Amino acid sequence: MRYQSVIVAVFASLLSFALPVVAPQEFATAAQAQTVARVIVEGNQRIETETVLSYMQIGAGDAFDSEKIDESLKTLFQTGLFSDVRIFRRGNNLVVTVEENPMINRVNFEGNSEVKDKDLEKEVELKERTMFTRAKVQSDVQRIIAVYRRAGFYSARVEPKIIRLPQNRVDLIYEITEGAETKVKSITFVGNEAFSDSDLRGQITTAETAWWKFLSTADRYDPDRLNYDKELLRRYYLKNGFADFRVISADAELAPDGESFYITFTVEEGPLYTVNSVAINKGDTNLDEEALRNAVRLTPGEDYDATKVDKSVENITIEAGKAGYAFAKVEPDIKKDEPNRKLDITYNITEGPRTYIERIDIIGNTRTLDEVIRRELRLYEGDAYNRVLVERGRRRLTGLDFFEKIDMREEPGSAPDRVVLIVEVVEKSTGSLNLTAGYSTSDGVIGGISITERNLLGRGQNVRLDTQLSWDRQSLDFGFTEPYFLDMPLAAGFDLFATRSSDTDTARYNSTRYGGALRTGFRLDEWQALSFKYTLSRRDVTVDEDERNNVSPAILDSEGVTWKSSIATGYVYDDLDSPSRPTKGFRGKSTLEIAGLGGDVYYASLDSSAYYFMPLFFDGVILKLEANAGHMEPLTSDDIPIQDRFFKGSDTFRGFKRGGVGPRMSNTNGDTDAIGGYTYAIGTVETTFPLGLPEEFGLEGAVFSDFGTVFGAPEETMKAQPGSICEPGGDSDECEVFDTMAFRLSVGAGIIWQSPFGPLRVDVAYPLIKTDYDEEELFRFSVGTRF
Repeated sequence: MRYQSVIVAVFASLLSFALPVVAPQEFATAAQAQTVARVIVEGNQRIETETVLSYMQIGAGDAFDSEKIDESLKTLFQTGLFSDVRIFRRGNNLVVTVEENPMINRVNFEGNSEVKDKDLEKEVELKERTMFTRAKVQSDVQRIIAVYRRAGFYSARVEPKIIRLPQNRVDLIYEITEGAETKVKSITFVGNEAFSDSDLRGQITTAETAWWKFLSTADRYDPDRLNYDKELLRRYYLKNGFADFRVISADAELAPDGESFYITFTVEEGPLYTVNSVAINKGDTNLDEEALRNAVRLTPGEDYDATKVDKSVENITIEAGKAGYAFAKVEPDIKKDEPNRKLDITYNITEGPRTYIERIDIIGNTRTLDEVIRRELRLYEGDAYNRVLVERGRRRLTGLDFFEKIDMREEPGSAPDRVVLIVEVVEKSTGSLNLTAGYSTSDGVIGGISITERNLLGRGQNVRLDTQLSWDRQSLDFGFTEPYFLDMPLAAGFDLFATRSSDTDTARYNSTRYGGALRTGFRLDEWQALSFKYTLSRRDVTVDEDERNNVSPAILDSEGVTWKSSIATGYVYDDLDSPSRPTKGFRGKSTLEIAGLGGDVYYASLDSSAYYFMPLFFDGVILKLEANAGHMEPLTSDDIPIQDRFFKGSDTFRGFKRGGVGPRMSNTNGDTDAIGGYTYAIGTVETTFPLGLPEEFGLEGAVFSDFGTVFGAPEETMKAQPGSICEPGGDSDECEVFDTMAFRLSVGAGIIWQSPFGPLRVDVAYPLIKTDYDEEELFRFSVGTRF
C-alpha cells in the first residue's frame, strides 16, 4: 500500500504539469469567460445610455465581480431615475435592464381652501418636469400635513393620485381633506404660585379660542409655537426675579372629537431672588468706572431681572467700544446665596482677541434683497469685528421698519480670529392702507385714503399715493423715494400733486393747486439727517359769484392765479427706539422754506417739531411730550397768500375743526372765515396705557391734552363803505378781524386698536379754554399712526 500511494502521487504531479501543455486552448477560453466583454443597457427611453453607464461600478474589460455588480445596482436605485433595475450576465456581456420612473407633467392640489396652492408648492419636493418616485410622494404628503398642522388643521388628510399619460408621463394630484380647524380649548398651568394662570396666559403667544378671535391665528395649536411659549415663560420668570425657574413639560392633549386641544404647562418656579451687590471688574482696561456704573440697569435691592442684566452687558460693551476697546468681552458672574435668596452680580470685562468678519450671512429675508440689508450694516467681509458698529447696524435696520424681528449673532469662523456674523430677520408687511375719517358739528363726515409701500419689490424704495375724497375736497398726491440713489447713501425722490377744494370748513373760496417737487437728502451720522427740496406749483383761488358778497375781503384779495417756486431744507435728529411705535427717545425736525425763486410768492418760513417718549411706572405705559411751532415772514411788502399760512386744528389741535384755531375775519353772513396766521405754537402731553385686556386684543387707551395758539394775520379791521360786503343790512360798519395770541387748551381720551389694517384710533376731545370765534370738533376717527 505504501508503494501504491507513492505511485499515485507521482502520477498526479506529472498530470498537473502535462495538462496545460496538452490543452492550452481550453484554459485560455476559461480565463476569458471571467471578463466582461461589453455592458449592454436596455429599457431606457429618455435617459441616455452613457448616463446609465456613468453610475456603473464595473465596465468592459473588468472581471465579473458580484460585489461591484451589487454596488452598481444600489447606485442606480439611489439616483431616483428608475423604478426597477436588474443586472444579469448574458454570455460574456453584462446586461443592465432599467425601468424609468415617469416624468411629472403637472402637480395639482385639490380640496384646499385654507392653504393656498402657492404655499403648498413651496413645501413639496416634486415639481413639474421632475422624476416621479413613490418615496418622494410619501415625503411630500408628510410635508403637506405638516403645513396644515402648523395652520391648526390636525385632522387634515392627504391622498396622492396618479394619472398616467402617454410617453411615460404622469399627472400628480394631491387630494386634500382639510377637516375642521383644531383650536386650543383651554390652557392651564401647574406649579405656578407667584403668578395666576391669567397672568401667564398673557405672556405666551398661544391663546384659548373665543368667538371674537376670528382675525387671529393664536388660538390654533402649533407645536413650534408651544416651544416658543416655553421660552417666553422662562424669560418672564427670569425678568421677575425667579432665577431657578424651569418649564418641566408642556403637554397638548387632543380632545376625543379631534377638533380641540387641551394644553398644560407644568412649571417649577423656585424662590424669588433679590440683588445683594453689583460690581464691575475692569480687568486690565482703563475704562471710566463712573460711565460703566451708569450703564448698569440693575442695582442692589431690586428683584433680579435677567433682561436688565442682558441690557447692562450690552451697555457696558458699547461703552467699552466707544472708549476704544472694540473687542471687549463682558461676562456676568452671578453667585447665588440660596438660603437668603440673594444674588451677587459681577460684570467681568476682558479685552478679547482681535477678530475679523469672515462672512456675513443674511437669513429670513424672503422678499427684501440682501443688498438692502447689507448697506445698512456698514460692515463688510474682512472688517475688524466691532460690537458698536454691529449695534448701530441693528438700529439702522430697525429704523427701516421692514422687519418684525432682527437677530444679530456671531458664530465661530474657520479660524480662531474669524467670526461669521449672522443677521436673521423676520419680515413684516411694509404696505399700508390708511383711512382717516372725522366728524365736525358744522361739516359732518370728512375722510381720506393713503396707500404706501415702504419696500417696493424688496429694494427699499418708498412709493406713496394719498387721496382725499369728500364733498368739499379732492386731492391726489404721489411720491417716490430711492434711498440709495446711484448706489450712494443719498436719498432722492419726486412728488406730484393736485388738489381741488372748496374750503367751506376754513373759508368760502375754491382752490386748485397742482405741481411737483424734487427731493434729496443724506444722513450726517446715525441720528442726524439733512434734506433739500425744490417745489413748483400753480395755484388758482376763485370765489363763486353767488358768494362774492358773503365772503371777507381777505378771501377776495387772494383771488387769481399764482405760481409758487420754493426751496426748503430740513434737519432731523432721531434716536427713537422704533419708527412706528416708539416707547423712548427723542425726535426733532426743523424745516426752513424760502419762496420767491422765480414765482409770484415771496416769503420765508421756519417750521419745527419735537417728540419725546419715555416709559412710565408699569410696562406698556408711555408718556409722549410733543411741541410744534412755526413762523413765516413776507420778503416783500405784499402779504403772504392765504393758502400758504398756518391753519391748525383737527389732528394738529384736537378738539377744534380743521382751520378752527387762529385768525378769522367776519363776513356778511354774520359768520367768520379762517384767514390763517403767520405764527403758531402747539404742545401735546399724551399718555398711552394698556386697558387690562388680553394682549392679542391689541387695544390700549390714551389720555391727552393739546394746548397752544395761532395768531399773526396781516389783515386789520377795516372800515366798511356804503354797500360793502361787511355791511349786513347796514348794522355793521366794520370788517372785523379776530386775531389774538389767546391761549387754547383741550383735553380728551382715545382708544387705539392695532388692527390688521394698521393702528385704528378714536379720539374724543373737548376744548376747556377757547375763544368765541374758534370752531370745535368733538369726535375724530383715524386709521394710521398720529406721530
